[in-house]
Amino acid sequence: MILTAGFKKLSRVCLAALLLVALSGCETFVESTKDIVSALPDLPPRVDSTPLEPNWVQVTGYAPISLQAGQSQQHKVLQAMKASKLDAYRELTALVHGQYIAGTTSVKDMILQNNSFQGAVAGIIHGARVVKSYPLQTDVYATILEVDLSQVQQAWENNH
Repeated sequence: MILTAGFKKLSRVCLAALLLVALSGCETFVESTKDIVSALPDLPPRVDSTPLEPNWVQVTGYAPISLQAGQSQQHKVLQAMKASKLDAYRELTALVHGQYIAGTTSVKDMILQNNSFQGAVAGIIHGARVVKSYPLQTDVYATILEVDLSQVQQAWENNH
């Protein structure tokens, strides 16, 4: 059951990547990462300065091993480890900062011609830690990250 959910998520990630590659030649609404980060809303300030209770959240990133570039199986595993960690950071960034979605729809003569969208995440994550990094079945690597959201908010308040 857990493996099926992992493959569903992996297939969604692969489909999203394929969609982005396919749409890269289309006319789409694109903004730079700096624009996306600058558009993120500020977190509201806290009224009191009492320490927040820990509020841990976990995310998992996945990467296929066999599709990685590498001279040997060991090199491919190392590449998949890195890719799964970055995927977990992307998931964590989307969880903390939200996901930016931009889309376009074209209609001609009241007939839908084109309907496309793309998603992006941008943000800075402080204090995340790797909980576990492990092979899942024979061809997928997974990395679990966690972060205390109260520390994220405190770091945000200290920098703003």
